[in-house]
Amino acid sequence: MRDLATRLRRLPPSVGPVRLIGVDGHAGSGKSTFTGHLSAALGGAPVLRLDDIASHEQLFEWTDRLLAQVIHPFTRGECAHYAPYDWRARTFGAPLPLPAAPVVLLEGVGAGRRALRPHLARLLWMELPREESWTRGRLRDGAEQREFWEGWVEAERAHFAADPSRPHADLLVSQTPKGYEVLPGPGATTGSDQSVTQSDGSSALW
Repeated sequence: MRDLATRLRRLPPSVGPVRLIGVDGHAGSGKSTFTGHLSAALGGAPVLRLDDIASHEQLFEWTDRLLAQVIHPFTRGECAHYAPYDWRARTFGAPLPLPAAPVVLLEGVGAGRRALRPHLARLLWMELPREESWTRGRLRDGAEQREFWEGWVEAERAHFAADPSRPHADLLVSQTPKGYEVLPGPGATTGSDQSVTQSDGSSALW
């Protein structure tokens, strides 16, 4: 993981002074856990979770809010402020700061959407089939969220059908019994990140 963190730090900034790294994948694919490990390897890089930007009424129609609250301030080199959504109270909370750090991680379904890709230094995709991801997500959230998941699955299907992220991913991340395997993705340019598949004599296992 340290090797990956080092490579991300060396990237040129993608939005103002920030190297914005997108971590996308199906709901339940392990994005939050992986992003937590990556943030730690980056020395505590700030993480913005799209669960804080989306809402019941706008599961995927949150692009304008993210651009206004985060991307535009970063472009100006300013600290961003976003209002996190409370999924139980169904309301947005008081704004929280998000510093324009050297590396900021953007984690959530849709992090690699078309409107955001020009602002990303790299796009990572969690490589887990959608049905397996959704099964894991349902087990995680329990019966209380059964009705929500029924609506979510249809919304996610529609989103990725219209605006797929995986074909544009620079890196594919798979969880293994020994950690994570990171390989070049379909969107990687020739020669970019190819050596990320070499670590301690193994094939990108962290």
